[in-house]
Amino acid sequence: MSKILTGIRVLDFGRYIAGPFCAALLSDFGAEVIRIEKVDGSEDRFISPVTESGDGAMFLQMGRNKKSLTLNPMKPEGRTIVSKLVATADVVVANLPPDTLKAMGLDYQSLTRIKPDIILTMISAFGRGGPYENRVGFDGLGQAMSGNMYMSGTPEQPVKAWAPFIDFGTASLSAFGTMSALLHRQKTGEGQVVEASLFNTALTMMNGTLIEQAALKRNRVATQNRSQTSAPADTFKTKDGWVLVQSIGGPLFKRWADLMGENHWLDDPRFQTDISRGDHGEMISERLGRWCAERSSAEVLEAMESARIPAGPVLSPQQVLEDPHIDAKGLFRETEYPGLDTTIPVMTTPVDLSTTPGEVRDRAPTLGEHTNDIMSELGYSEMDIANLRTKRVI
Repeated sequence: MSKILTGIRVLDFGRYIAGPFCAALLSDFGAEVIRIEKVDGSEDRFISPVTESGDGAMFLQMGRNKKSLTLNPMKPEGRTIVSKLVATADVVVANLPPDTLKAMGLDYQSLTRIKPDIILTMISAFGRGGPYENRVGFDGLGQAMSGNMYMSGTPEQPVKAWAPFIDFGTASLSAFGTMSALLHRQKTGEGQVVEASLFNTALTMMNGTLIEQAALKRNRVATQNRSQTSAPADTFKTKDGWVLVQSIGGPLFKRWADLMGENHWLDDPRFQTDISRGDHGEMISERLGRWCAERSSAEVLEAMESARIPAGPVLSPQQVLEDPHIDAKGLFRETEYPGLDTTIPVMTTPVDLSTTPGEVRDRAPTLGEHTNDIMSELGYSEMDIANLRTKRVI
């Protein structure tokens, strides 16, 4: 089946998640993605190592469908190679501070001198302009500086989410922006800069809370897992585990009151709207907490499903791997990788298209696996390649 981005070449100078996952999403839809990393391997390759050579769990997700080229772009010969690569490319993805991009010759002005219609997808912690322009940062910084951490955990202990959702959100928005830029180029022949930042993504996700604060000065503080804008919406301990129940809207609240057999909740003026239920959510959570504590997780979830109230178990990573819904839908592509005795579950493209779906076709590359092939394609001889390896340019 033909892929929508077949024929598009992407140079992935990304690191960690925001840049690499953006490029991975483009690769799922057919783009040829060349991952460019340090001669000895970039740091993000080795996070949470799972192989004897140190290849990490995160890289095995981010690197799917990609080719690997080792390169030092700060050496003169390396800059020449970058120029040759850019001349063949459609998109450059780089999540690096603006001054670093310029030092590597990856700023838009430098790129367009080589390829006038190039698209530069640049991702940084805070974006260009403003006093934080050249600050470095990871996902946690976005969570901390957007109000998200303040509203998570307790007033005494802010909590950062385990999953780096700001990184993944930024990657997804970057891929969306890149696809839009490719469509614009198809119509006009013009390239452009696609710019995303962790801070922009984090502020987008917290915008509703910030709007409420600006308008009403609610000065909310964290209440752990209990929602402040609806109820019941919280995590609850059962006889054998934990469940999350999430009710929003009057009809769901009525179903919950009917399940409890306590219609007095419906007549109480404190519980007439989502926001008033959220304001008094501690009382509702306490009641549902006592009900859940008398039952197993399976019993709670069966009752909630019968009442059509959204609820689910709090699963460990091992339990997630054993979840029957994942297997039934084929959400993981079991993938072999050199040095592993077992296959690994690589999540498939998280959005489905009925006619031009994304696909995890190939495993992540080993370090420099495609260097010789790419260098040969650029016109370098075997002797040239050997010499560049000796100089540690590649």
